[in-house]
Amino acid sequence: MHFVEAKGILNGGGHYGMNIYRGCSHGCIYCDSRSNCYHFDHPFEDVEVKVNAPDLLEKALKTKKHRCMIGTGSMSDPYMHCEEELKLTRRCLEIILNNGFGAAIQTKSDRILRDIDLLDSINRSAKCVVQITLTTYNDELCKILEPNVCNTKKRIEVLEEMHERNIPTIVWLTPILPFINDNEENISSILNECARVGVKGIIDFGMGLTLRDGSREYYYAALDRFFPGLKERYIKQYGNSYELPSPRSAELIRLMRKICEKNDIMTNPEECFRYMNDLPEPYEQISLF
Repeated sequence: MHFVEAKGILNGGGHYGMNIYRGCSHGCIYCDSRSNCYHFDHPFEDVEVKVNAPDLLEKALKTKKHRCMIGTGSMSDPYMHCEEELKLTRRCLEIILNNGFGAAIQTKSDRILRDIDLLDSINRSAKCVVQITLTTYNDELCKILEPNVCNTKKRIEVLEEMHERNIPTIVWLTPILPFINDNEENISSILNECARVGVKGIIDFGMGLTLRDGSREYYYAALDRFFPGLKERYIKQYGNSYELPSPRSAELIRLMRKICEKNDIMTNPEECFRYMNDLPEPYEQISLF
């Protein structure tokens, strides 16, 4: 990893996002953040650390007239290995709590449990939503797809712990990789566990995968290494397409909706995003005098 002084930390409007780190050490074979369009000028695994992120966040929140949700984790996981030592995510959560804002955090790591006290406090004073990515229920396959992060069983334990604290959760059921994890057993196993631990919503964009220049090459190299012959099948089926839907997409979407409807779990991505981004104003009792 290497350290930089960032010029800013928040982006967006109405609700805001931040990336405390840039790059990732999890090694997921399908990661879109490796794509050339993001213009990395350093190796992806050489994580860029924005050491002044807490100071920037403190200054930025002081200027906001209205409370809102602060999201993190869309581009780089806030609970990579370096967070154990640096604790920048934790410091940012403390600032969010102290300033009365809400938080929406996306991760694959059970390291988030180290901050469950802060997440609980944010949820009590404002709102906190924890988002966990789940792709495969098979632990051996998980080691291949997401080699440097905890397995799905551990992530489900995170969801369960959040539920016990009444912290709402959203699961990203994506990507679903054609000919690898796009089967009914996998999808139903994940969703049944999501129902058991009280997940509020499932985000999926059509049971498939997206590949751009940069991420495509990395993914295909992994296919050659772990699934010999599958790259050629991909090229024949999809060419250089950006969107690679599973051939079983329709039936898997039906299965997802059936399980989620039965268990009152949101499946519309826009509805999930509205839920995550909405921070209700605190109740204020009107004085009679």
